[in-house]
Amino acid sequence: MKQIVVLGGGYGGVLTAKKLGKLLKKQDVRITLIDRNPYHTLLTELHEVAAGRTDEDAIKVDLKKVFAGFKNVDVVQDEIGHIDFDSRKLHGEAKAYSYDYLVVGTGSKPTYFGISGAEEHAFSLWSFDDAVRLKEQILHMFREAVKERNAAKRKDMLTFVVVGAGFTGVEMIGELAEYVQDLCREHHIERSEVNLYVVDMVDKILPILPESLIKKAEKHLRKLGVNIITGSKITGVTENGVQLGNQEITSKTVIWTAGVEGSDLAGSLDVEQKGRKRILTNDKLQVPEHPEVYVVGDNIFYIPEGSKAPVPQMVENAENAAPVIAYNIASEFLGKEKKSYKPVFHGMMVSIGSRYGVANVGLPNMMFKLTGFMAMLSKHAINMLYLAQVLGFNKVYTYLLHEIFHVNNRRSFLGGHFSKRSPNFWLVPLRIFVGVKWFQEGWEKLDKVIEDPNKIFLIPAAALPKDGTVGASLADATKAGADIVGADAVAAASQATSDALSALPVWGWIHKIVDWSMNLFFYTNDGGYTVLAKWFQFGMVGAELICGVLLILGLFTAPAAIVTIAMGVMIWVSGMAPPEMLWYIFSAIALIGGSGSTLGLDYYVYPRLKRAIRRIPFVKRYYLYAD
Repeated sequence: MKQIVVLGGGYGGVLTAKKLGKLLKKQDVRITLIDRNPYHTLLTELHEVAAGRTDEDAIKVDLKKVFAGFKNVDVVQDEIGHIDFDSRKLHGEAKAYSYDYLVVGTGSKPTYFGISGAEEHAFSLWSFDDAVRLKEQILHMFREAVKERNAAKRKDMLTFVVVGAGFTGVEMIGELAEYVQDLCREHHIERSEVNLYVVDMVDKILPILPESLIKKAEKHLRKLGVNIITGSKITGVTENGVQLGNQEITSKTVIWTAGVEGSDLAGSLDVEQKGRKRILTNDKLQVPEHPEVYVVGDNIFYIPEGSKAPVPQMVENAENAAPVIAYNIASEFLGKEKKSYKPVFHGMMVSIGSRYGVANVGLPNMMFKLTGFMAMLSKHAINMLYLAQVLGFNKVYTYLLHEIFHVNNRRSFLGGHFSKRSPNFWLVPLRIFVGVKWFQEGWEKLDKVIEDPNKIFLIPAAALPKDGTVGASLADATKAGADIVGADAVAAASQATSDALSALPVWGWIHKIVDWSMNLFFYTNDGGYTVLAKWFQFGMVGAELICGVLLILGLFTAPAAIVTIAMGVMIWVSGMAPPEMLWYIFSAIALIGGSGSTLGLDYYVYPRLKRAIRRIPFVKRYYLYAD
């Protein structure tokens, strides 16, 4: 059995392993993903955890959950310290791993450019642990500042400096600027006491963005109370702050986001490297000296044909490289020709807090400059697109919860409109009342069904036009009722006239569609009813009774509420809905969101049901569940 090892559970590693698992599912191949952590970290969202916008779990993705549906992929937690290319072995703390093909995706780490004290005294922001540590530091400073009486010490505690005005630095300081507003209210500290800085050696922030977007980003940062210092050489970092030439900003919290270099392992490999410990590859993303070794993500140093610069160290590069590497390795087994790496990049986005951002996105020859709501919308859409590839519905759903529905202090690009939560017990009376009303409706109709199963009373009588064929509309039924053979038909038409006067109006185009479908399925050529009409009536009566019982008991409340809406809409489009049907529909909408989880059987049933559903292979493979 051939062994493929993917080293690193970052963006590139996870996608490469998934695509390999799919391409080689029928081959005699074992794929092993090795990472020091049991989870994949969403590095682009670290600032949200560091600045208290989202929970810590929001940026972690369980690797075993990602590959739960793959029988040919193993996830191993280990720290690899050395790679022996000659013997094709990786040496880890736990054991050694042999490989036939290797994908190196160990990622990057912060680089400090030899600046004195930076690594020792600054807080980095390049891992999950970094984000948690920084969040605790920020909270600790506010808690200590409240008790501090010395004005100078208090000022140092409430001064926060971000070194590096690229994407990570701007996102961090923007998020922090929002967070300190909440912390000031919580700790009864004046906002004017808090000082925020973003500093960089280059002469402007976000230098790779168009000038117009840079100016808008600067304007918003200043609106948030951020001091921007650019074009100043950083000469040192101490436990008391950061030195900018002859100037010093005293602070107990200096955050380093000034650049990255290849991981320690990548830097130690005996292969040709360029840039900051990046591994030189050919157009197939192979290491030239070792063609069985591929490189993915930030570790790649490759200059595409027609380009002057190497591929950027960004998530989209990892997303582009992963399928090419997977295909090229799979081609060895499938007898296909390898592909060259020809990446197309679609721009960049940066959020400045939770509500504002700037973006330059599109196609290489057609880029769009977006700001504010549209920039944030594009950022979230692209994040969800990536998460859908990694963990499908499961992670997209939880992402929406963290970013929109479970946010605090309105920290969302949609504000707090979708995050207001009230106790579900307020909905219990409404749930029971709607259930009782549906049960009463169904029970009254059940008597009629039992008395004469062949009598149709939920579907209006068909009308016969002058040519003797069924084809009239519901409105025609009232006009042509006298022409229908039999007293029952005349009575039905009269009843239809009465109902039509009090029924909710239906748009004409909907009327036509409903008339056509009813003529097709429910009416015979002689004006009678089909067997399907009888079974439809049985189904409607049964649905009313079942929905009523479920709502009363609080069991499967959301599906029962959705069926209630569907029945209400069906009755409306039939032209027979009384005005009170609107009450049913809108009440059911209010009941969808967990009204059975309080004083209902959903409280007991749903947790057990979730556990059972997650064990179904199909559900597990396609992540069709919520945590």
